[in-house]
Amino acid sequence: MPDDLELRFDAARAIAREAGGLARKRFLERPRSQHADMKGPQDYLTATDAEVEELIRDRLLALFPDDAFYGEEGGGSFKRDVWVVDPIDGTANFARGIPHFAASIAFVRDEKVEIGVILDVMQDELYTARRGGGASLNGKPIRVSGLTDARQATVEAGWSSRLPTEAYLSMVGRLKALGFNVRRAGSGTLGIAYVADGRVDAYCELHLNSWDALAGLLVVEEAGGWVNDFLAKEGLRKGNPVLVCTPGLADAVSAATGIGREPV
Repeated sequence: MPDDLELRFDAARAIAREAGGLARKRFLERPRSQHADMKGPQDYLTATDAEVEELIRDRLLALFPDDAFYGEEGGGSFKRDVWVVDPIDGTANFARGIPHFAASIAFVRDEKVEIGVILDVMQDELYTARRGGGASLNGKPIRVSGLTDARQATVEAGWSSRLPTEAYLSMVGRLKALGFNVRRAGSGTLGIAYVADGRVDAYCELHLNSWDALAGLLVVEEAGGWVNDFLAKEGLRKGNPVLVCTPGLADAVSAATGIGREPV
């Protein structure tokens, strides 16, 4: 008989697919059905964010009514078992008609991520991990790149409007000085997931919220990558810096970004 985590893992994968179908439908209906609002400078919000989050919340809590739920749009609560969800990460891309955004579902028990599921909606790519079970992309095992030379490596450097622009530019300058190629594609969730299957070699951001990061952190860890201790202090509730990478680059990227090399 499947254990309770296996039941949650199966449910998260199915619900991510359903939520992705709704997000894809709304994206393809643009611009008629979507008018983006702004939560703050360069911080987009669409009606679809709330619609997709409601679908995910309703499905999960119907199956697991004793679990807590915390989503980017509607908030929620925390208990021993909590689902942490971003219905659309990359909302600016979604709102502007750029097909690079994802749904992210993480299950946390006793402040440890046990399940991570990310759907790259428009590419129909489902990244999944259960702690101790490895990481997969559409059911096939994945691994980080294994690169060790910064001059061959690509880092995605996320930008947060919550911090001074100068801090971001300084970080990028230090990465470039070491020889890294630096990119930014507008979805932290996908940037982290892309480390897991070697599309990029590292992802860093000076502040990221838990709903953006947690599922991807587990996927990278289970794909053999190195991850910082994101859940330290108030990371679950307030966010933290994030750094994930192929292990051979951890020292260099940590030194360039100032994001800790503490063991997890």
